[in-house]
Amino acid sequence: MADDPPDMDDASYEDLKELVQLLRQEVAELKRENAALRDENARLKGKPPRPDVKPSRMAENAGSGGKPSGKGQGKSRRRGSKRSRLTIDEDRHLRPDGIPDNARFKGYEDYVVQDLEVRPRNIRYCRERWELPDGTTLTADLPADTRGHYGGELRRLVLSLYHRGQMTVPRLTRQLSDLGLLIDQRQVQRLLADPGDVFVPESREVLHAGVASAAWVSVDGTGARHRGQNGYCTQIGDSRFTGFATTDAKSRLDFLEILRAGHTDYVINVEALAYMAEHNLAQQAIERLADGPTHFPDKASWLAHLSALGLDRQERHARLATEAALYGAITHHRLLEETVVLSDDAGQFRVGDHALCWIHAERLIKGLDAFTARERAAVKKLRRLIWEFYDALKGYAKAPSAERRKQLRQRFDRIFRRKTDFAPLDRLLQRLYRRKEELLTVLDRPEVPLHTNGSENDIRSHVTRRKISGGTRSDHGRDCRDAHLGLMKTCDKLGISYWQYLGIP
Repeated sequence: MADDPPDMDDASYEDLKELVQLLRQEVAELKRENAALRDENARLKGKPPRPDVKPSRMAENAGSGGKPSGKGQGKSRRRGSKRSRLTIDEDRHLRPDGIPDNARFKGYEDYVVQDLEVRPRNIRYCRERWELPDGTTLTADLPADTRGHYGGELRRLVLSLYHRGQMTVPRLTRQLSDLGLLIDQRQVQRLLADPGDVFVPESREVLHAGVASAAWVSVDGTGARHRGQNGYCTQIGDSRFTGFATTDAKSRLDFLEILRAGHTDYVINVEALAYMAEHNLAQQAIERLADGPTHFPDKASWLAHLSALGLDRQERHARLATEAALYGAITHHRLLEETVVLSDDAGQFRVGDHALCWIHAERLIKGLDAFTARERAAVKKLRRLIWEFYDALKGYAKAPSAERRKQLRQRFDRIFRRKTDFAPLDRLLQRLYRRKEELLTVLDRPEVPLHTNGSENDIRSHVTRRKISGGTRSDHGRDCRDAHLGLMKTCDKLGISYWQYLGIP
């Protein structure tokens, strides 16, 4: 320090307090310098820098006992009583031992305990058999939820442990055997299937209703194994629903098939022709399609029409025409009406009214390789400007106004049209500026999120399932897996217990 410290014996309390504060500041500065030197040394040696670990949010609430308040709130919330939400199933009276003769009874002190009873229950149905006058036999039906020799509650448990608990079939079989059930893996797999065609059709109805009524949908995808081959699973959802669909490849054709939400027809209408023109399909091909039939009930009739027009000879023409016909069917059935498709900028998701995720856009800048101090400073400054602009967009979404919208558009231009001394950064800014309308969708549609975090959260369950169980071996097994994962996520978003949903007859 510049000044000599005061004599400790004669120093007052205020002097000591000031000295401690100065020492703390100097130690913090030395730590920062030391960390910077370590990072520079690691960079010169070609090693990665130290990870940027963010401080714990618990420190933000140190004034409230150091406990996190949750969701960034400054005040801690009281947990409230759980007892009021419980239904008492049984009352048991407990009497203490050694009560003296002169004691007086003073009532009861209630103490509620939650417990669970898990045990096998074997039911023998005595089915009445009646012989009819014509000689045939009439036998009473089994309960509707019976599957083979297993009841509805067991199947409910199997579905819940497999999808919610993310258990494998071997472990699930062993767990049931430990409970005293006589069951093997093949029988467990039969319980996981959907022989009554209940859950798979219902998941498709959820997807259809969601796409038809959503103001926005966010989408994401991940790899999926099926029949020993690499495939692709696509997630579609908003704040109310989630749908999963696994296809053979990651393409816009497959994405449009999913958006068609169960419909099988192909339609050539105004929207389909506009799609062809937007994607630079040959004008001669557009005219041929416009002059012919407009509705095709299935894929076979559509492919026959393409062959008759000679458009199947060039793969690009056939692909763009099919994409346009699928998009025409989507608009024909009034799906995606005024619906924004929010994505991470993967090419197959650029359909209709498209919006970009700001988190993924910023990652492009964060991932630039900067080699000099000036380049690193330019990247750091721009990232700071983007996050400040991101916070401003969040504020606008809560209280939109025409004046604020104009200011934010001008601010976007100032950020993304600036010139730096870092050429790759300048090229990336130009690229993002060309996507201005997709990044600023929130200005016209404040209800649309700025990120795809919801989709990434949804699809994480599919990734976990893939890591635990690998791939699927049958189309029915693939559809059942996708259906239950989507229905489970939909239940969570609607505040419905997935366990209770599985028990609905």
